[in-house]
Amino acid sequence: MTGNPKDDQLSPLKRAIVELREMRARLAEMEQARTEPIAIIGMACRFPGKADTPEAFWNLLRNGVNAISEVPRQRWDIDAYYDAEPGMPGKMYARHGGFVEDIDKFDPQFFGISPREAASMDPQQRMLLETSWEALERAGQAPDRLMGSRTGVFVGAGTYDYVLLQMKSVEPEEIDAYYGTGTAFSATAGRLSYVFGLQGPSLTVDTACSSSLVAVHLACQSLRNGECRTALAAGVNLVVSPDVNICFCRARMLAADGRCKTFDASADGYVRGEGCGVVVLKRLSDAVAQGDPVLAVIRGSAINQDGRSGGLTVPNGPAQEALIREALAGAGIHPSEVGYVEAHGTGTSLGDPIEMKALAAVLSESRSPHRPLVVGSVKTNVGHLEAAAGLASLIKVVLSIQHGEIPPHLHFKELNPHISLHEIPAVIPTSTMNWPEGRRVAGISSFGFTGTNAHVVVEAAPAREAPAATAVDRPRHVLALSAKTESALLAMAGRFAEHLAAEPSLSMADVAFSANTGRGHFAHRLAVVAETAAQAAEKLAAVAVAQDPVATVRGEFVGPDQPEIAFLFTGQGSQYVGMG
Repeated sequence: MTGNPKDDQLSPLKRAIVELREMRARLAEMEQARTEPIAIIGMACRFPGKADTPEAFWNLLRNGVNAISEVPRQRWDIDAYYDAEPGMPGKMYARHGGFVEDIDKFDPQFFGISPREAASMDPQQRMLLETSWEALERAGQAPDRLMGSRTGVFVGAGTYDYVLLQMKSVEPEEIDAYYGTGTAFSATAGRLSYVFGLQGPSLTVDTACSSSLVAVHLACQSLRNGECRTALAAGVNLVVSPDVNICFCRARMLAADGRCKTFDASADGYVRGEGCGVVVLKRLSDAVAQGDPVLAVIRGSAINQDGRSGGLTVPNGPAQEALIREALAGAGIHPSEVGYVEAHGTGTSLGDPIEMKALAAVLSESRSPHRPLVVGSVKTNVGHLEAAAGLASLIKVVLSIQHGEIPPHLHFKELNPHISLHEIPAVIPTSTMNWPEGRRVAGISSFGFTGTNAHVVVEAAPAREAPAATAVDRPRHVLALSAKTESALLAMAGRFAEHLAAEPSLSMADVAFSANTGRGHFAHRLAVVAETAAQAAEKLAAVAVAQDPVATVRGEFVGPDQPEIAFLFTGQGSQYVGMG
């Protein structure tokens, strides 16, 4: 008995057919959930070359900026450790790297952390907190409203420089109670979940150079499995101690001239870089339903391992080939539809040809010579960010897809003789070029030096229907900003002014809505009334220098709690048509 009288009247054969159809429907639903695209709804970064925002990062990329410099004095005395002769004990032949400024600057009280505890925290944890907060606000997800939500945190990290630094500079009796959580890799993700009150999966991934792209893959899987509704995927890497540089120089992994010469005949190693990248992810259906900004879509991803190869750190071409095929199959993308690949491309004479051969084996299928594959690597701009490298590549690809342009690949003069581009066919862009015609689909590769590989397939965001024009629109809008201190509020006003001045065509209604609803509210507050983005920029620029123009209110909320607000709308009461 099924409990349904109509079903009970069916013959056994018809009932079996009905049940089979229901099972197929459930299987189709499960398959759709398993392969559902993942929306990137926000991102933030701290990269070399003062690329502290996605906009600044895009300007760096598009203009072909080389963000590599000598090791800053604040890190270590490079002259004391430098020796041009490779293999010298305790020395390094590489003087350069991609560095982020002001990594010692941190406001612990903003995150409810005591200064004493912050002093024992790895600066990677501090930078991750700041960058994640910015990514959430850019996604319109006010961090304070995510408290208690099933939001996942997946962080790629692997550098232990701060531990090495502490071991050399701190006496045993100076170790305090915060040292353990301040330096543990598990606390990199765990502290982020704790500070923001996030109750979804939370884990730190260390697969060496592929860590952050593996973190992205795991975040996508967690979203599809229903373990979380929103996910933060991140990568962080800071270079604060000379020890790892010495080790890598002994292994001849670094380029003496401080250049990642990916795919070039002169490639002789990579240059270390540092930074932090964070993306905010949701299932595409949820992002569309909730009106979130969709920057791009992750169609599929895959991870695998080299297994037994020529050596622990030697790349495995067949494994890379299998990886790309699996990612494309999961994404439902034909190899010929991929227009660009952001290669791992560390700039080694061994690794570059192996990677390009794997790309040729997969992506040459049915590829027209009139639409060659474009291949590049962000490592030529900012160096190899190691555990954060995959996020740097992902953010570059999203920006490239959004702008419809592919930035130049630097330090490329003569093709490595062991690489054949015509087999694919492929090109390496030495200047900014337009995205190839057709779907904007890109592949991103990230390979760990202990054999764990990741590949992610990204596509342009689906086109959205333009919102229906409202019959009556407000001529003026209120833009509200807030911060925890007066100086921070003025600085924020200045940043908003710069952004709006650079984008004067932005809808003032959209700007106001995003700022008013997608950010946390703090004690020091500012409200500006403006008709256009350009007008708002002008008023905010004045506020930034402590002026208060017309139609601007600035003050401090001093109440113990945020008051509850109610709106009362009167009815018509005893009024009638023609009254009076």
